[in-house]
Amino acid sequence: MAEDIKNVNIEEEEEDIITLEFDDDTAVDCYVMGTFELNGKEYIALEPEDGTGDVYIYGYKQISDDEFEILEIESEEEFDAAAAEFDAIMAEEEDN
Repeated sequence: MAEDIKNVNIEEEEEDIITLEFDDDTAVDCYVMGTFELNGKEYIALEPEDGTGDVYIYGYKQISDDEFEILEIESEEEFDAAAAEFDAIMAEEEDN
């Protein structure tokens, strides 16, 4: 699981990009791949711009039309379930 997120900035561009700032003062720009729901909770998938092909998955809470919150996934079981759901969604999209 990822480090604690200190701050999130959203830049309006052709693709939605979020800058995650972690407690250790590192920052990572990420593309928003999308959001998805599992067991009544929403999640967001982010791909870092660094070209590694990694995907970050966090909890997601829409606050208003222009504002949302990214939440740490506290349990390993919840994270594993969200990651499996994301993998299933991506596999389904590849088949189409």
